[in-house]
Amino acid sequence: MSNTPAQQFLARSHGHWIDGAAVPEGSQGEIVVIDPATEAPIARVAAGGQAEVDRAVAVARRALHGPWGDMTADERTQIMLKFAGLMDAHAETITELAILDNGMPRVIAESCAPFGSMFLRYYAGWTSKITGSTMPSAAQGKRPSQLHAYTLREPIGVVGAITPWNYPFGMEMLKIAPVLATGCTLVLKPAEDAPLAALFMAELASEAGVPAGVFNVVNGLGESAGAAVAAHDDIDKVSFTGSTDVGRIIVRAAAGNLKKVSLELGGKSPVLVYPDANLETAIPGVAMAAFMLQGQNCVCGSRVFAHVSIAEQLAEGIAKFAASMAIGPGSDPKNMIGPLISARQRDRVAGFFDSAAQEGARCLGGGTRVGDRGFFVAPTVYTDCTPDMRIVREEIFGPVLALQTFDKESPEELAAMANDTNYGLSASVWTRDLRTAHTMSRLIDAGQVGVNTHAAMDPTMPFGGFKQSGWGREFGADALELYLRTKAVTVTWD
Repeated sequence: MSNTPAQQFLARSHGHWIDGAAVPEGSQGEIVVIDPATEAPIARVAAGGQAEVDRAVAVARRALHGPWGDMTADERTQIMLKFAGLMDAHAETITELAILDNGMPRVIAESCAPFGSMFLRYYAGWTSKITGSTMPSAAQGKRPSQLHAYTLREPIGVVGAITPWNYPFGMEMLKIAPVLATGCTLVLKPAEDAPLAALFMAELASEAGVPAGVFNVVNGLGESAGAAVAAHDDIDKVSFTGSTDVGRIIVRAAAGNLKKVSLELGGKSPVLVYPDANLETAIPGVAMAAFMLQGQNCVCGSRVFAHVSIAEQLAEGIAKFAASMAIGPGSDPKNMIGPLISARQRDRVAGFFDSAAQEGARCLGGGTRVGDRGFFVAPTVYTDCTPDMRIVREEIFGPVLALQTFDKESPEELAAMANDTNYGLSASVWTRDLRTAHTMSRLIDAGQVGVNTHAAMDPTMPFGGFKQSGWGREFGADALELYLRTKAVTVTWD
């Protein structure tokens, strides 16, 4: 294998990034990082726990009130823009690390650096626009000429972030960028299955001029390092992206000091395809909604509702599209389906194949593991599905699509079918009729609805879920609110 910058990075000793420097030791053993396409070890990372989190939080608290807290908005902007430039300059290294660490296909891995730099530039533009207000107060009977009342918007403080393995560079940047823009400090605990992105970005942030202690990374298992972050009494806010089950654990742990919590959790996104939909675009669009990133994404469009008049044509078209998707390591640009993240996740998805067969779903394609090495499964299409099946009810986090049909249901009845889930993250409606598009967009109980597209994301658009898909919004101006607090000030004089 060629000695690329990514390979040179992997060959180094890894552990944590605390107070602006690499910390190669850990108190909880080590994590062996596996290439999910080959099952071969690619790096070893020292694992931490309470001791490392305590140290990172202490330096983050000190940095909050040090030079970082005294920086002007423009100074933070310039650092963030330099950070963005470094992401672009190291784009090929970031792509290679994403492929090796996560297993994602190259076409998706190549989006990691542009995604990160785009978010940094977007939030860099917000630093000077975080402002308070003045108000015409008459507190304590004073006249307007006798007082001045205003609000301050302050950084919430030390932020603990816990991120998933499915799109590490992107998921971590959704925390990093608004934290830097608002003047907070960060202790980031990446997923143990894909821990390398955070360490690489921490080095770039330091090179860009982010002061020591502002951006810290503690690697480790969820039950040790993650639990320590969630429960830490000197962390002011926790931002978590991951499963709904773990989200509940985060909420309970955060109760100790009543820290603020935001959660971006699971999904079981409905996809509604009407008889007037343009199937030339709907077939590949619905297929990619289900199979992008091997279905390992929270917005995965895994529940498809198709009108009976086009259901067979749609299902066969999706199955044909799925069969055409080359499966293999992301290092080969022709491959559209990479491996799942781990043997554990592969076996979990295979369990859904078994339950689908037992419950009477009809498999039009896929439903199998692929190859003898690597954690690959084929993109899978099921029809004849009913609402009580496991593949319809549960978040799979794999490339599995379950199709149900509708016929003469009213908009309200169809929306009730789509909303019959504990989740409410994303959805899409495929139709050429504006009345249908806008009606269903209002009736579907999800934080994001696409029309003739699925999971369209942009830095300016808020993203988050309803019900058990989470609390709060990332992306856009809404994300800043997660990291700010409001202080009211009243000044009087005689």
